[in-house]
Amino acid sequence: MRKTSFKLALSGVLLSAAFAAPALAQSAQQLINQLKPSGALSDTTRGIKPIAPGEAPAPAMQASPAAMPAMNAPAAKPQAMPAAPSANLIVDFASGSAVLTPQARATLDQLGKALTSQQLAAYHFKIVGHTDTTGTAPQNQTLSEQRADAVKSYLQTKFGVADTRLQASGVGEADLAVQTPPNTPNRQNRRVEIINIGQ
Repeated sequence: MRKTSFKLALSGVLLSAAFAAPALAQSAQQLINQLKPSGALSDTTRGIKPIAPGEAPAPAMQASPAAMPAMNAPAAKPQAMPAAPSANLIVDFASGSAVLTPQARATLDQLGKALTSQQLAAYHFKIVGHTDTTGTAPQNQTLSEQRADAVKSYLQTKFGVADTRLQASGVGEADLAVQTPPNTPNRQNRRVEIINIGQ
């Protein structure tokens, strides 16, 4: 028997506490708060000021030789892109199948309410299925695709989420959340990521 449940991670960051014990059911509002973009994009244009019509551009600043960094000074590290909005849910499936259990449907009901809310209705999401290492790689690839499709189908059927807003794919055991040897059941690796990919 294998893969009785998997993690539904909305984005890339997985909370270890959610894996240690079954997570309490998250409400639709909690999911909205975790999935909506922060809106902190204004920092990406730091130091750039638009010129108003008729305004003369400011003269370029000239750095004195003393103010210039030494040639052997280490370069500043590029800042990492902010992580996509995320949330973690446990979605239970029948062992070795993509059949949603009643618990899975209850969890996805909260997700469906969140995705159809005013705050998230304009966004698109990528659903990526994952498995643990139990079974063969081809079996796990197929199962991960089927589970991602099951989540997508449920959200479309029950909540009317447009097909164009959801992309489903599977990666099998290729991207483990926790590195384990072959044929090792691990609940943390049985998951589906749902990533907010923007508007």
